Order: sequence, then C-alpha cells, then structure tokens
Amino acid sequence: MFIKLTRSGDRTYAQLVESFRDEQGKPRQRTVATLGRIDERDGQVDSLLNGLLRAKGRPVAAAGDPQVRFESALCLGDVWALDALWHELGFDGLGAVFRRARFTTAVEHAIRVMVFNRLCDPESKLGVLRWLQTVCMPGVEVSKLSHQHLLRSMDALMDHQQSVDDCVAHLLRPLIDEDLSVVFYDLTTIRAEGLSQQDGDVRHFGMSKEGVIARQFMLGVVQTADGMPIYHEVFDGNTAEAPTLEPTLKKVLARYPHIRRLVVVADRGLLSLDNIEALAKLHVAGDRPLEFILAVPGRRYGEFVDLLAPMTARVAQAGDEVVEEAQWQGHRLVVAHNPVRAAEQTQERLARIRALQQRADQLAGKLDAQDEGKVQRGRKLSDSGAKARFFHEVSDAHLARIVKVDLQSDLFTYQIDEAALARAQLMDGKLMLVTNVRDMAPAEVVQRYKALADIERGFKVLKSEIEIAPVFHRLPERIKAHASICFMALILYRVMRQRLKLAGSDMSPEAALADLRRIQRHTVSIDKGAPIHGVSTVQPRQAETLAALNVKKPTIDAQLTLL
Repeated sequence: MFIKLTRSGDRTYAQLVESFRDEQGKPRQRTVATLGRIDERDGQVDSLLNGLLRAKGRPVAAAGDPQVRFESALCLGDVWALDALWHELGFDGLGAVFRRARFTTAVEHAIRVMVFNRLCDPESKLGVLRWLQTVCMPGVEVSKLSHQHLLRSMDALMDHQQSVDDCVAHLLRPLIDEDLSVVFYDLTTIRAEGLSQQDGDVRHFGMSKEGVIARQFMLGVVQTADGMPIYHEVFDGNTAEAPTLEPTLKKVLARYPHIRRLVVVADRGLLSLDNIEALAKLHVAGDRPLEFILAVPGRRYGEFVDLLAPMTARVAQAGDEVVEEAQWQGHRLVVAHNPVRAAEQTQERLARIRALQQRADQLAGKLDAQDEGKVQRGRKLSDSGAKARFFHEVSDAHLARIVKVDLQSDLFTYQIDEAALARAQLMDGKLMLVTNVRDMAPAEVVQRYKALADIERGFKVLKSEIEIAPVFHRLPERIKAHASICFMALILYRVMRQRLKLAGSDMSPEAALADLRRIQRHTVSIDKGAPIHGVSTVQPRQAETLAALNVKKPTIDAQLTLL
C-alpha cells in the first residue's frame, strides 16, 4: 500500500491505495480509504499522524510549532586540525604530567585551549572563554572551564615546568637530526604593559628591537635548520644578549643528549671573546666539541682592517658575491663580499654625508649673517646651539665616527674623518663570520648563517599571528607561562608550515586555518526530538588542506550533512 494524493478543485486529498493484479494478471490499483484533506489544519490527516506518532512513542508536534529548529553553528575545522596535530605530536602527554601531580582539574585541556586560541583568534584569557562559545573543541568539556581555571593552569604549568619541558623535549627529539644538528639562536624583545613592581620581575626598561625604550622582557629561541623551535627561555628585559648564549646552549645539550654533532649559528649581538672561549669548552655526545658560526658585529670591524686589506684588490672588480677566508684568534674568519650591496651602502652613506654638509652650510650661513647684522626669521642662533643641533643630526644619521663635530671649540666647526670614511667603505657589503667548523667550505658557512633569517620569521610569527605581545600579566611566573603557551603554538605553526610546503600547497598556516574555520558543526532538532549534530560539507579546497596536513576529515557520530 501507498499514499496517493488527488486533487478536486483547489483541494488536495490523501488516499490509501492498494496495488493488486486482476484475474488476467494485470496490475491494478484500488482506493482502500480516503484519509482526508492534507491542506486542512487539525483535520483527519493530522489526527491520523498524531495517533501514529503516539503509537510509536514519539512526541506529537503542537499546532503552529516549526518542525525543524537549527541551533547556532560552531566553527570546527580549524580546531579539529589542531587537535589532530596536538595528539599526533604527543602534546596530550602533558595530561599524564598533571595527573601524576594529582591535579583534579583537566589542566592539559586548559593549556590546549589557550594554545589553540593563540593560533586561531588570539585573545586575553577572558577572551578565550568568549572564543570558546564560537568553536566546537574536540574532547574538551568547555562548560567546566572558567577564567580562574585558565589562570591556575598557567600556574601549574610553571610549578611543574621541568616535567613539562621534558615532555615537550621528548616529543621534539624525533624531529632533530642527531648526526648533524645545525641550530640557530637569537633573542627578541617582547613588550609588557603595566607599571607595578613584583618580586623577581622580568619586566624591565630596555632598548627594544624597534629602537625605542620600552618596558619589556626578552625571549630567546633555539630552532633547527628546518625551522622547528626546540627551546625557549625568558630573560629580564634589560639583559645583554652575549651572556645568554653559553647557559642556553648548556641547557639545550642537557635536554637533547642524543645529539652527536651540534653547530650553533648566532647573530652579531652574541659574539664576544668570552663566548668564543666558553663555547670552545662545550662538548656534545661522544666528547665532540660544540661548533659555532658567529657573525662579527659592525662595531668590531676596525679590528679586521689589516686582515681585509689584502682581499680589497681581489674583490674590487667582482660582479657577484665573493667569499674569502682568513684566520683570527685561532679560528676561521669567513668573509663574504657582495659588490652590489657594497655600492648601495657606499652611495647611501655619501648621500647622508652630503645632506649633513648642506645642513652645516645652512647653520654656518645663518651664523655669518647674524655677525654681519642681517635680520633673519626665527630665534637667534649661537655657535653652541649650532654645534649641539648639528651633533644630534649627525648622531641620528649614525655618522658620528666619520663626521666629527668639535664640541670643545668656541666656534661651530666640524671635519670629515677620511680614514674612518675609508674604513667604513672597506667594510661595505661584507659579512664576517667567525667559526670553528672545519669540514664546511666558506660558501657553505655563509649559507648556513643566512638561514638564520628563518628564526627572524619565527619571531615575526610570534608577534603577528600568535600575538605574544603586548603582555598584560604582571606576575613573573604568569609571563613565563604565557611565553610557554606561545612557544607550543609556534611548534604547531611550524609543523603545519612544513607539511603544507611538502605537499606543494601555496597556503600559509594562518590561511589554512582561516579556510578550515568555515567547516562548522550544526545542531538541528526535528519536531522537538533529540538534537542531531552534523558537519557542514567539506569543500574540495578544504579537503586538500586537510590531506596536506595529514589530518582526517572531521566527523561526528550520527552525522547529518547540512550544507
């Protein structure tokens, strides 16, 4: 039997029809019963339907209620992908750390939520709770998380920092080449808000990377040649860079004792004779000495004039980059000369000097005019005022070593130090590296150092996508916990970047997460029945992104595809 709809004028009737065969075996139909008009509210058809629903034990729909009701959609795709990477890499092992410490709350869940928020939509800790209302976090009971829970989880992270660091180091070890590990170390400044003073405060006023005095702390990061961060540490905001190198490397060697060979690459601010002597005493597994590649800071270039003089004639006619080698303090000194960059630096410096000379002529002309009794606009200028004004302009142009202002003279006077200018031009376009690595050609040493730019991109990610700064926490341990959370987020970011690159995808991690965020979890109720959860249709581009990340498509039990 089946239901058949028939029309009579403007009315539609539902009939129960039976199919049968007549005496000749031909199929025929006959009407068993007319059930009533389907366009009539609370008529025979509605009564029959309600009776059948009661017989099935299902709720009867009230007149006027909608048959289908949709709940608010929640973003799923981005946190689903991050959750899969979190478990694959082994970050869920943090849960065992806090269970052994007999924590009754899910500290690992809170940390996971804060790490994912850094990558998806960086917010304050209160903002994290608002963000949680818009996403479907797999395996996390969002209703049990509060602001105090997040803060106490940060405290727990620092109370058991050693165990947490050991767990993170264990999951990173498979990503480190034990036979030849080239690591990069650098520091950046992180701006902090607030003026309160705390015991053991890491917030101090210092010169930031942006060139201004700010209240800040310093963050040191060690990463592999593949761009994977493997260690971080928070330092006071007024810490000098050079003294941090040796203790940091000692901690890295202790955390990864399986490394048989380690080559450390560091930037100019970390070179000092004390560092070189200390690094030469460090050893890795098998009692092999630690190796290093350190850039020479520009302020020390004067020490190398005699060493560079012989190669000046050889590089004068070069059209491409030239790499030379010499000896300094018992170590190799690798010098890379870029003639194009050298010409640009020389011309740019000469242009600044000419501009300063024109400015000096203006000041001298005004002084001479005043002496002749000529009236000019503005305040009267003195020789002392002219000297002070010109000296500041020379300092702002970073030319105080070349343009010498005689501050002791009664009259406004200056001179160009031709020897200093020649020395500066000699250094133009040159990159100088001190190293004890014996089996790398000079060109390879230069190439290894230039890869240090990747760690600068990591700092850019921390400050832009992950938004580590500004930091509003005032307690030192909370600031360190915030840095740890951002460091974990950077690890996930780098893993995503590597996988997308290997898959040939042109998407950045932030673009991939933004695209996956459009995959949503929907909830629908039909006739006030039990809610049904479903995932919106995964589009081809989203499927490609998930495949590149080696993450399965999101699914939910009793899935109902809605889009």
